[in-house]
Amino acid sequence: MTSTISKPNSLTISDRIQTRLQQGELSAAQVENFQQFLVKVDRMLHHRIILNNPYTRWFQRGEATDAELKNFIQQFSVFSNQFLIAALQKIINAQTLQQSRSSREILLNELGVIYRKPDAKVTASDLSDEEKDRQGDPELVSIEGTVDGGICRFKAAHFEWLTDVAAGVGLTFEDIGKRKHGSPSTLHFCDELIRLYGSDDPNLAEGASFAVENWAAAGFWQELEDGLSRIKQSRHSQLRLAFFTWHNRVEGQHAGHTLEELEEVYFQPNFDRAKFLQGGAEILEAIAVFWEGLDRDRHQPDQLDCLLQTTGADRQ
Repeated sequence: MTSTISKPNSLTISDRIQTRLQQGELSAAQVENFQQFLVKVDRMLHHRIILNNPYTRWFQRGEATDAELKNFIQQFSVFSNQFLIAALQKIINAQTLQQSRSSREILLNELGVIYRKPDAKVTASDLSDEEKDRQGDPELVSIEGTVDGGICRFKAAHFEWLTDVAAGVGLTFEDIGKRKHGSPSTLHFCDELIRLYGSDDPNLAEGASFAVENWAAAGFWQELEDGLSRIKQSRHSQLRLAFFTWHNRVEGQHAGHTLEELEEVYFQPNFDRAKFLQGGAEILEAIAVFWEGLDRDRHQPDQLDCLLQTTGADRQ
C-alpha cells in the first residue's frame, strides 16, 4: 500500500455547534467568530511538515540503508520515550478532571494498559504470527475502548514494541530511547513537546495538542509503514512492525476528537486564541526540526556514521 501526506480537511462548524446554536446555548455572533477562528486554525495546519515531509516521502520507498534505518529507529525511539515526560506533564497541568482522564488514557496506554472493549470477539488464536505483527496481537493491543478496567501487561507497552523493531536491525534496549542517543534536532523536538504539549498554560497546551494530533493523522505513519514493509520484504524478514502498524491505525481516531475538544475550550471565558495558535505553530516547527534533522543525516553519511558510533549503535 502506498499513500502520501494528505491535505488536512477544512475545518467547519460541526453539528454539535449547530445544535448548541439552535438550542440558544450559543449566539449567532459566537458561532460566526468561531468559524472565523477555524479558518486561522486550518491555515496553521497547512504547515510544510504536514503537507510535504521529504523524509517520510523518501522513507516510504523502502530504500533506506541499514545505517539510515538504524538512525531512524534510534531517533524515533528517543522521541517516543521522551514523549512520556510531556504526557505526564499534560496530566499534572490538566485544568479539569475530564482533561486529566483523557490525558491519562494516552499515557497509561503508552505504558501498557490495554484499551478494554467489552464486545471484542477476536482472540489471539484466530491470527497467525504475521497477522499479529501487522494488526497487533489482540491479547496485547486494541485501538478502541478505554484503559478504565483494562489490563496492564509489560509487553503491551509501546516502547517494548519499539525494542522489537530495533532488535530486527541489531539495536538493543541499551541503544535506544535515552537522551544520550538523541541528535540535537531530536532533543529540540522532545524539549518543545515538554514545554508546549505539557505546558501549564492551558491555551498553549491545547494548541500544541491539537496540532500534534492532526500531524499524527495526516499520513506520515502510513509512509513509515510502507517503507518498513518494503524493507522487511526485501532484506529484513525478521523486522517486527507492530509499533508502526498499530499507530497507523489508531492515530486517525485521536484526531477525530480534537475538534470536539477545541469546541469545549473555545467558548470558555479564559480561552486565548492567540496563545492556542502560538502553541500549535511552535510545536509544528519543532516537529519539522525533527524530520528535517533526519533528512540531513541521510544526506551526510559521514555524520551519520559518527552519530551511530557515538551512541554505540554501529556494533553490527
